[in-house]
Order: sequence, then structure tokens, then C-alpha cells
Amino acid sequence: MPKDIPTLYGSLVFNDKVMRNKLPKDVYEALRKTTENGTHLELDIANSVAVAMKEWAVENGATHFTHWFQPMTGFTAEKHDSFISPDGNGEIIMEFSGKELIKGEPDASSFPSGGLRATFEARGYTNWDPTSPAFIKDRTLCIPTAFCSFSGEALDKKTPLLRSMETLNKEAVKMLHLLGNKEVTSVNTTVGPEQEYFLIPKDLYKKRRDLIFTGRTLFGAQAPKGQEMEDHYFGALKPTVASYMHDLDDELWKLGIPSKTKHNEVAPAQHELAPIFDTTNVAVDHNQLVMEVMKKTAEKHNLVCLLHEKPFDGINGSGKHNNWSISTNTGINLLDPSKTPAENTQFLVFLMAVIKAVDDYADLMRVAAAGAGNDHRLGGNEAPPAIVSIFIGDELEAILTSIEEDSYFGKAHPVQLETGAHVLPHFIKDTTDRNRTSPFAFTGNKFEFRMLGSSASVANPNMVLNTAVAESLSQFYDELKDTTPEEMEHAVHELLKRAIKKHKKVIFNGNGYTEEWVKEAKERGLYNLVSTPEALPHFIANKNVDLFTKHGVFTKGEIFSRYEVLLENYAKTIAIESKTMQEMLVKDFLPAVNNYSASIAKNAAEKKALIPNLSTASEETLVKSLTEASNALSFKIEELKEVTIEAESVKDIQKRADLFHEKVLPIMNELKEVANKIETEIPDMLLPYPTYGQLLFYI
Repeated sequence: MPKDIPTLYGSLVFNDKVMRNKLPKDVYEALRKTTENGTHLELDIANSVAVAMKEWAVENGATHFTHWFQPMTGFTAEKHDSFISPDGNGEIIMEFSGKELIKGEPDASSFPSGGLRATFEARGYTNWDPTSPAFIKDRTLCIPTAFCSFSGEALDKKTPLLRSMETLNKEAVKMLHLLGNKEVTSVNTTVGPEQEYFLIPKDLYKKRRDLIFTGRTLFGAQAPKGQEMEDHYFGALKPTVASYMHDLDDELWKLGIPSKTKHNEVAPAQHELAPIFDTTNVAVDHNQLVMEVMKKTAEKHNLVCLLHEKPFDGINGSGKHNNWSISTNTGINLLDPSKTPAENTQFLVFLMAVIKAVDDYADLMRVAAAGAGNDHRLGGNEAPPAIVSIFIGDELEAILTSIEEDSYFGKAHPVQLETGAHVLPHFIKDTTDRNRTSPFAFTGNKFEFRMLGSSASVANPNMVLNTAVAESLSQFYDELKDTTPEEMEHAVHELLKRAIKKHKKVIFNGNGYTEEWVKEAKERGLYNLVSTPEALPHFIANKNVDLFTKHGVFTKGEIFSRYEVLLENYAKTIAIESKTMQEMLVKDFLPAVNNYSASIAKNAAEKKALIPNLSTASEETLVKSLTEASNALSFKIEELKEVTIEAESVKDIQKRADLFHEKVLPIMNELKEVANKIETEIPDMLLPYPTYGQLLFYI
């Protein structure tokens, strides 16, 4: 029976509708003022909210509450406490106070801190974020919170994001007022993060140690068929997958997550979910929930959801397309060019602020997409290259050129799409095509940041975007603030002209996959940071430290701590992959190879005994090939073991990460090539793990 979707949607969320019904009017208004204007929330208001929140949660089956936060692990964290409180008469009452709502005390020394916290400095605080609604998950009231140390440093991803949203709001409102738009009192960025993922059978997943420990296959020969037939993209959903997607939508809708679009992606067993955009802070929280719910829902269908950026070689990896825009409290999308973008001064100023931000801080954008998994993905199979550039389309590029050259740009005329089939309805086509190779593409009224990895939080890239654009607007404001109203139009034109000349090098509308573009990008002076260890030092570059500290998004200590955490994470990831590969090869793969080789040799000898003149050349050739390959594997495994121990012993974290990238990964790749070749010579039934063909096509 079809579900009542409007009733289902948000049924497990303490949202605005619930608050209007549950809270006294004055408390509701005070809370709304806090969420909309960022004003301080008093404890008495928090107490009233806590009582109503607890009553609502208990009515919906909750028995516990938790402060739900996002430490620098990249995952979420939660410590559950029950609502029960003994009444002294052998019974209990259900209690929840404003103090418990606004403050929690997890152990801050047990999470990554990059040196901000020592083991003996254990106290940390979680602090309620009233701008992101509480929700119920697994009979627990989850309260979105920030996470900081005893001395106030941010130990999470939410706090810097909220700071960046505040600074962009401040700078954008100042600029809009200067341009004459004084009705706007606040500006928010909005995000709709598309999420790609793979689904594979659970029973096969359990037979692959590499998938269990690392999230990706460390070796595996290509299946006879991959994605070359291009038949999976937007193809009809298999019944098991369709059932999973239906359940996933229901679970997400209960949590107020506006899951909108679902479809098969390009690679076999790959799929995508896209939500409707939301305020950045809420969208970030929602995306963390999406990843968690995806995995849990898959379990119910005897599937496993893989969120690694490159779980399989030779086919598309998975990304997360971050659709980012800027909107005012009056309902205006500041990145909407309107029908006459050449005459839309407000749009052009904000467009150039974004272009300038990306050019000035392209290295930070690359850092925001850095990670061991994403390094395998960037640069091919529909993933953008590591070079950060902007696609804006032919019309906008022509408009910027006309401003730069002080030439006239005629109004663009609508063009009807001609298909040649008269029975099809007519419609006006877009003014520009799409560019799937661009890492940062304008798509009509928003920018799509396509570099992000599928397993990563979207907090960091949006924090970088918000802060960098705020800095552009701040500089624009300083250039224009003393201009009289009569001179403003000319001053803005000259400002745009200067900005275009300086920053147009980051605009590229062509094919980002070609070698010609790599050479051209170098000539333009653009960054090409191909690996995470190469990118991360840019996080602590002076210009970037200055950016974050100027706008209060990070302290210098917080920046360096994150730099260390990211490097540690990279080194640990490669170390785990190396040890997993060694274990699989030594304990599983080599014994299977040697057993098969011995059985071939035995069969050949038995044949020879029965028929002395029978040729066993093919068997001998195969045994020789397998033996030589097995010996080569054994030698390389020892080499991998030695360099992994060497890398782990290096104390300097940057040098350690460099060593893992420069010495450990190349040996792992050599081992993978040898193992993949051997796999093609052994019957599937004798392999100690499922093949690519089974993993990708057995749903």
C-alpha cells in the first residue's frame, strides 16, 4: 500500500511544525530569532525547549538522547544517555533539562586533535546547534552539536563551517547594501550534495578482506564486461536495487532529508542519490546521515553499500557533487543570472567574487577534496582532474570578455532545440552546454564542485568556499566603499574589469582530460596537486593561514592541527591497505596459486606416466609461469613489508605521508599487476575471494 509521504516526511524530526505546536509562543519566537539571526539563546528558553523536545521524543518511542557531532575522524560520534531519573521511591521519571540540551562532555583526548589536546587534557564540550533540527534515530533523540576542547578550540567540522557561514553572511550583506539592495538582512549559502555509491552482495563482501578493512579492492582482474557498453547509466533498476532505493527514500524522508533523485550511475553496480538543496549547515548534517542510512538500509537487503572513492579499478569511481549557491532572506538567488545577465550588476559582482575566490584559493579547494581514496579517482572516468579550474559556459565568458574589452554585448536570444522529429514538443535550450570534466562548473544558478570524494564530509569544501568568497567580497567592498552613488555604476564596471583581467586564467571551458590542458594549465600558473601529501602543505601556507584567521574561521593552532590530522589519516590509510594486501597475498592468494600449480604439475605427471609420449608442454608452461609469478610476488611482499615498517617509523608526519605515497603505493601497484595477471590463469572456483565479475554483476 502506498505510504502517505507528506505525513511520513519529517515524522522523526523536531522541526518547525513540531516546535510551533509544542513550544509556548514566546519560546518559539526566541528560538526562531536565534536560528534566523544568530542571537544568543538564554538557559530558560533552552529549558522550555528541552521539556518539549523530550515529550515529543518519548511520544515517538525514544528512550535515550545523544549529542550527535562530527569530530575530525570524518564520521559522526554519539554517546547515549537515557531520559530516566530515579524518583527515590523505587520508580523513575523521564527528565531532560536545558543544561543537558545545550552541553555535553565527551572525552576530547580520544578523538583526533592534531596536538590541540594531550591525553591528560581530556575535557571537551559538545554544544547544541539550534540551526540544525534534532531527530530520532534508533529510538534515540539525536541533537546536532558542535564539539570543542576545554580551552575553546574547534575539534569538529561543524564549528568552522558555522563560522564561515557567519563571515560570508556579514560580507555579502555589506556588499548588497553598498549596491543599493538594503532590504536584505541576511545571506545564506545553500548546498545539494549528490551522493554516488556502489551496492554489492553482502555474502560476497564478507569474503574480501580488502573491502572489509579498506573499503576498496586492493587487487582484482577486470571482468570481461565493465562499463564499455554504456548500458548501466540511467538503466532500468534491478528489483533488489529498486527495493533498496524505495526503503532508503522512506528512511531519509522520515528524517526530513529531501531525497529527490535516484538512478543507476555509469559503472556496473554504481548508483546515485541527489537531494533538494538546503541551508549549508543542515545539508552537511543531512549528508552525514545519508551515508549512515545508506549502509544500514543495505544491510536489510543483504547488500553492502560501498562509499569508497575507488572500490574497483578500471571503472568509474564515486564522487560527491557539491551544488553550491548563495541566497538572501528575501528569496533571491545571487547566482541566478536572470534573462539579461550582462545587465545584472548584482549577479556579475557575486559571480566575479566566486571566480576570484577560486583563483586565489584553488590550492585550498584541492586540499578540501584531498584524501587517499580520492587520489585514485581524480583525473579519469568522469572525475575531474586535480587541476582546479572553472567552467562558466560560452555566454558568461562572452559577457566577461565584453566587460574586459569595454565592448557591447548584445542580448542573447532564446534558441529552440531542433530535434528533427516534429511530433516532439518544442522547448528552449539552455544557453550553454555542460562540462563533466570541470572540477568547478557553473550550472545555471549554482556552482557544482565535482572534485569531492564520495566518502568525505562536505563540511570542509563548503567552509573553504564560504570563507574564500567572503574574502573576495570584503576586498570588493573596500575598493567601492568610498564611491558615491552617482559614480557607483562606473566604479563597479572598472572593478569587474580589473578582476576579470587578473583572474580569467582560472576559467576553462574545454576538455579537462587532455594532456594539452595539463600543459596549458601549467603555463597559466594553475596548481596541479596530484596527490594528498603534495596538496596538504598548502593548508598551512601563509596566505591561507591569513585568510582563515582574518575571518575568525580558524585559529592558527586549529589550522595546523587539521593539517596534522589529515596527514595522519592519509598515512594510516595507506598503512592499513599495505598490511591488508600483505595478509591477503600471504594467507590466501599465494597458497591458492601454489596449490593450483601443484595440481597442474601432478596431473601432468600422471598423464605422462599413462602415456609416455604425450606432450605436457602446455601444463609445464603454465606451471612455470605460475611459479615465476609466485616467486615474484613473494619477493615483492617482503619489499612491501620492509618499506611499510620504514614509513611507519618516520616521526615527521609530512615525511611519513610522502614516504607512503612515493615508496609504499608504487610497490602495492606492482603487486596488484602481478596478482591480477595470475588471477586470469586460475579458475574462479579456486580463487580465495570473489572476482570483479561476481561483485559487480551478481545482484
